[in-house]
Amino acid sequence: MRVSCGFLVTGALVIFALTAAVASADEQGDTTEQTPAPTVQQPSSSSTWRALGACFAAAAAAAGGGLAIAKIGSKCLDSMARQPEAAGQMFGPMLIAAAMVEGAMLFAILVCLLTVFTA
Repeated sequence: MRVSCGFLVTGALVIFALTAAVASADEQGDTTEQTPAPTVQQPSSSSTWRALGACFAAAAAAAGGGLAIAKIGSKCLDSMARQPEAAGQMFGPMLIAAAMVEGAMLFAILVCLLTVFTA
């Protein structure tokens, strides 16, 4: 059974989103103390939803990037199988296209995670 790297990253980001949401909900739900601390700012429910949405967006970016790289690789291998003498000419552009998709995917994940940590 083959597991794509994008799906592993997606799973990790979903788990991160769920733990961030649970931790934020625990901080909000702890109201047993009667004396409020004015210097500690509790995260609002909007920041929890913002963090959860950003993590799911990062997971979607990782999944989309993984699928795009898989499609680039499979089409290039199909072309190489049909025309083996042109394999050298196809390999370079395939790597460049995969690197561009990977860069866009990592940028999207970085933007989403910056949203989480600046919330």
